[in-house]
Amino acid sequence: MKRFSISVIAILAISILAGCAGMSDTQQRTVTGGMGGAATGAVIGAIAGNAGMGAAIGAAAGTAGGYLYGKHKEAEQRAYQQGQRDAYRQPY
Repeated sequence: MKRFSISVIAILAISILAGCAGMSDTQQRTVTGGMGGAATGAVIGAIAGNAGMGAAIGAAAGTAGGYLYGKHKEAEQRAYQQGQRDAYRQPY
């Protein structure tokens, strides 16, 4: 039964990640952060005695972290592209 449960979880995780194909990088990072946070929170919560609460808190923190990281990377990419455009406009 334990092996079946692990297989089901693995199939669900693969299905969720495959559904990210049409998402932007920030959306993918947000979902990945939420899933990672939920998993980590569930483990910590299980140790502390309440896996559900730990998963909920971890999912919220992971989602927020993934979103903020995604926005940071977008800003970084925009700055890089702006630098390239500025460099091309410079006279030689």
